[in-house]
Amino acid sequence: MSRIRRTARQNKTMLMKTGSYYVIHICVAALVAYAVTGNLWASLTLSLLEPTVQAVAFFFHEKAWDRAARRTANEAAAAQTSSAALQPA
Repeated sequence: MSRIRRTARQNKTMLMKTGSYYVIHICVAALVAYAVTGNLWASLTLSLLEPTVQAVAFFFHEKAWDRAARRTANEAAAAQTSSAALQPA
């Protein structure tokens, strides 16, 4: 349980962003599904299923982009350090 709490604390902003995206996505999906089907229950079912899967995918998508940005920053810092070491004093 402490691992889940630590992960939640470390990813608080990303989880909040994912949550707000989820709520907006459910609302849009419900409206679209209702416009297409004209059935309230079908639109609610569709609007809860698809955004739930999307929210999970979005979280991991954001994690991947965050990891890529850190890797790029680390590579740039390493390149800058190595080029500084090669310059005469």
